[in-house]
Amino acid sequence: MSARAIVVGAPRSGSGKTSVTIGLLRALARRGLRVRGAKSGPDYIDPGFHEAATGLPGVNLDSWAMAPALLNGLARQAAADADFIVLESAMGLFDGIPGVSGRSGSAADLAALYGIPTLLVLDVSGQSTTVAAVAKGFATYRTDVAIAGVVLNRLGSERHRKLCADAVEALGLPVVGAIQRDPSLTMPERHLGLVQAGEHDDLMAFIDRMADMVERSLDLDAVIELAKPLRPAEGDFGLALPPPGQRIALAQDRAFTFLYPHVVRRWRDAGAEIMPFSPLADDAPAAGCDICWLPGGYPELHAGRLAAAGNFRAGMEAFAQAKPVHGECGGFMVLGQALEDADGIVHPMLGLLGHSTSFARRRMNLGYRQARLAVDCPLGPAGSLIRGHEFHYARVTDPGDDAPLADLADGQGMPLGPSGGRRGHVSGTFFHAIARGE
Repeated sequence: MSARAIVVGAPRSGSGKTSVTIGLLRALARRGLRVRGAKSGPDYIDPGFHEAATGLPGVNLDSWAMAPALLNGLARQAAADADFIVLESAMGLFDGIPGVSGRSGSAADLAALYGIPTLLVLDVSGQSTTVAAVAKGFATYRTDVAIAGVVLNRLGSERHRKLCADAVEALGLPVVGAIQRDPSLTMPERHLGLVQAGEHDDLMAFIDRMADMVERSLDLDAVIELAKPLRPAEGDFGLALPPPGQRIALAQDRAFTFLYPHVVRRWRDAGAEIMPFSPLADDAPAAGCDICWLPGGYPELHAGRLAAAGNFRAGMEAFAQAKPVHGECGGFMVLGQALEDADGIVHPMLGLLGHSTSFARRRMNLGYRQARLAVDCPLGPAGSLIRGHEFHYARVTDPGDDAPLADLADGQGMPLGPSGGRRGHVSGTFFHAIARGE
């Protein structure tokens, strides 16, 4: 039996979607339901909170980066072993990129494709009855996206709640939640979004406070009733990223955390063995592994410790002499010659590639990416198209002289030029791979 599902959407980031989603996931789990979180688009931080709240790994469902068959395969897999799925929107509900209909990357694409109703979270601070105009706009903007209920967030008083709720319900939209303003429930953020789940010293207590808030402020029975069965069409994993080796040494600690859950799950489902190690603990990749993978994360916050990790450095150098090493975003930075932190201190990195990067002289790079691989590498054979995402503030200060890894384009196909680097068995790029393209 397939899970029931609901989308949690909002007009923009910062409206309270993640707090409502985490609290809802935990509150439903408290009722004995097997609950799973999903995230539209390429966000790799929120699935960590979803897993902590439910005990089940989260999943990214991305209508731009994933071909329809892969999207359906992942959605069916997520629904097969769950009672309820809460699908959290990235940014605003309708936000995506122009292009092929149904493949913008927005949560609205998924709501329409699977017939999932949306719970709309509205930050009503600084307004009252005007909230009804916002809700009406959402309800009528796309006829194939159903706004099933509204949660009013950051209310200032009971009178404020009544003004907002009466105006929205006059439209025929049920208000199923009303959350009072409470600064203690604000989730901490840094330059790439929320502080990661693993960095909260008292994570489970924080999640339980979110659940307490939801149980206090939302009509859970009404929310459950609004949800609809998630029944995707048949899919397959033909365009999933295949495991780059049978035994994969995967860097995992506070400096290396950004790897999409669906990628790791597919590697395991295909028979690969994941061998985690911690560069911050001065671990080296296991010599018996076939490949070493350095995912993204926050190496700029730990550059001094990484520079001083002699065993890690020696182990990486030895590994790279005979076997593939690949780095994404933060991992790419660590593979380079040097990393300048936010204070302007330059730290030597692994030197396995020739570039240097800086977080002090930063510039935001954000958006979907299409990469045509120039050479064979752990992402695939030369000529392959990989779809993914780029989100970082660091910039390359010295490009070095390595051969480029790929020719890059944005989500709409506009050329961005050569990207990343390749030297011997080592490759890396700022680009996070999500799936093979078509």
